[in-house]
Amino acid sequence: AEQAKEVKLRTDYQAKLAKAVNLEVLKKQREQVLQYVTQLEKQLPSKAEMDALLSDINQAGLGRSLQFELFRPGAVVVRDYYAELPIAIRVTGKYHDMGAFASDIANLSRIVTLNNLTVSPKPDGNLVMEATAKTFRYLDTEEIQAQRKAGAKK
Repeated sequence: AEQAKEVKLRTDYQAKLAKAVNLEVLKKQREQVLQYVTQLEKQLPSKAEMDALLSDINQAGLGRSLQFELFRPGAVVVRDYYAELPIAIRVTGKYHDMGAFASDIANLSRIVTLNNLTVSPKPDGNLVMEATAKTFRYLDTEEIQAQRKAGAKK
């Protein structure tokens, strides 16, 4: 019985020693992950910054000589920790201008994606691009609390 206890204690000791040896590495990894999360969070605008982001998207199109036929923000879709804002867009212009516009959108400081993208020709030689631009923003504290309450009711 004493030998079994000794074997168990040695095994426990070795397991805890291995964890202790890795503790510094794990702390460094945790710090790196937290820095990465902070960096990603900076790409999510707050409610107050959304208007500026919508203006940036609009300016990206106008700066590429595209004509906006439609720019309609949709209903906000609230997720666990963020909100998604779809924006229906329809622009007319030249092929390379549309490509440059898509590149400009990708290079914005905030996260914006172009989804359900279709490009079709117009009789005048220009193209029409229809897409849903989706941008994402952080939920504020009140919205997170409302989400938690709603989740608790389920």
